[in-house]
Amino acid sequence: MKQLRKWAAIITICSVMSASVAAVQAAETAKFTDVKAHWAEKTIYQLVEQGLLDGFPDKTFRPDDPVTADQFIKILLLSYSQLYPNGERNWKTSFVQQLSPANQSVLKQDYRDFSFKPGTVGYWAKPFIDLAGALNLISKNQFADYKANLKREDVAEIIYYTIKETEYLEDEKYSIGLASQFGDFQSVTSRQQKFVSEVIAKGIMEGYPNGYFGMGRNVTRAEALRILERLMDKSLRVKTSGQQNELVRVVPTKDGSYKKLVFPESKMLQTYDMMEDAGKLRGTNYDLEETTLRLFKDAEAKNAALNGATDSARFSNEVSLWLEPQYRTYGVTVKVQDGVLARNMESIRKFTDYIFGFSADTFYAQFVKVCEKVARKEAVENATMQIGDYSVEVHAEPDSRTIIFSILHK
Repeated sequence: MKQLRKWAAIITICSVMSASVAAVQAAETAKFTDVKAHWAEKTIYQLVEQGLLDGFPDKTFRPDDPVTADQFIKILLLSYSQLYPNGERNWKTSFVQQLSPANQSVLKQDYRDFSFKPGTVGYWAKPFIDLAGALNLISKNQFADYKANLKREDVAEIIYYTIKETEYLEDEKYSIGLASQFGDFQSVTSRQQKFVSEVIAKGIMEGYPNGYFGMGRNVTRAEALRILERLMDKSLRVKTSGQQNELVRVVPTKDGSYKKLVFPESKMLQTYDMMEDAGKLRGTNYDLEETTLRLFKDAEAKNAALNGATDSARFSNEVSLWLEPQYRTYGVTVKVQDGVLARNMESIRKFTDYIFGFSADTFYAQFVKVCEKVARKEAVENATMQIGDYSVEVHAEPDSRTIIFSILHK
């Protein structure tokens, strides 16, 4: 019993000590004299507790002061890390898993000793700026002065590239449609409009009650934390209306990331799914980039195309199956050479059979007829054929062996 009472006393003392430490930490966090009743009070305390942004020696946080480029880049990177009780940090597993293999290698090899702390020699923000650049979250020399105050369109640009590396981009046409409602949308360049549209569509940033986004306006310290809070926690994002979820697909892009596409109709969306399946019929000898599926002769040809230094190498695929959602057009491009139809017939038929339905055999007969004519080195004239509900335009490229079949619904 004495031993039990002894352990109980020790547990009680430890509990009191833990409570005292927690109380001290809470008191330390709740030291700011200028955030009470501020719209971002809760966010400020939560994220300051995570060590993302500090207050000032006079016990103020100054929530409405502008945030600078270097400060924002620092807290952006720290947002993707986990703070441990001993003060150490490490990358969140979810963040690392979202990155491309190339960027994972950057973290695990090039920046494996990253300390998450400001530099002690030279410019304090250099470690953060260098890493953000290596991860493609910012472009090199994006800011002439990283101590400059960030404008809202500047923050939108950083968030855009961060989303591109960690999530996927929204359909650009859809995003611009949402953002164009703001009265000052046309006051910035088309490049900046792309960035602003993305953060609006994602619900990470929003406009003001006066109907303006706030182009040219400084981002405050409080706003920076709210923006990053939404970036980290999707449940906090502003819901947007009008999105056609039933016509959406997330597709791979050329640089290894992803973006969201809104298809104009269910037939084209379903054809995209069929196109993916058509690629798989070739084993691994295919590459899907956005809405274009490229089919290769073999693994060597695929590797040459994906890593080639010349145009002839990069475009060495035998067949392309493609969609142009904006123009509601389907297509097949084939480079006629020995064995091309035999190797790719099953994939081509799966794609075109779905498009033409009952008229599929008619299309394929005409398709083969044109390809055989090219194989015999006979001239092929550009022509238009009516097959079922579709108009098929046949176009011969100058090399005399590449034929493009563009398929449009009548």
